[in-house]
Amino acid sequence: MYQFSRAIYRELAPYIIPFGSGAGAGSQAGSAKARADSSHLQVLRACEAAIERLTTDRFHFARPARTLFGNIRNHFPMSAQQHVYEVIACYIDLARRYLAEHPVDAHASMNGEPPRCRATTRKGEACQRTPLPHNGYCPSHQHLAETEDREQIAA
Repeated sequence: MYQFSRAIYRELAPYIIPFGSGAGAGSQAGSAKARADSSHLQVLRACEAAIERLTTDRFHFARPARTLFGNIRNHFPMSAQQHVYEVIACYIDLARRYLAEHPVDAHASMNGEPPRCRATTRKGEACQRTPLPHNGYCPSHQHLAETEDREQIAA
């Protein structure tokens, strides 16, 4: 799944401006390089965190493209903001499609183990069964997904 976060970063990297490079910033050559590296690193880390959360908690991550854009938009000039959002939205959509088609493989690529059901057992431990791809619950806890749907409709 990291190929999606790296693809977002690679496409946006040329547009990143160094943090603090505006008016009033220091004029030291060494610190300018450090600021540029810091900006690139922050954008990369934000991309990786968004894709990781999308993979591990996709049922509770309502607007991943909007969240990622909000986290990194201050690293880009105003003239590039629209392009930045379009790139993020495109790759997040591709990642969501990949997750829908290959949920077990995608989850395993992030942390090396298969996904687990989102429910807890009567003993309070996490359910160890493999969930169904469409809602994240195993067949035994399927009724919890129906309860969530009713709560969302009521809200």
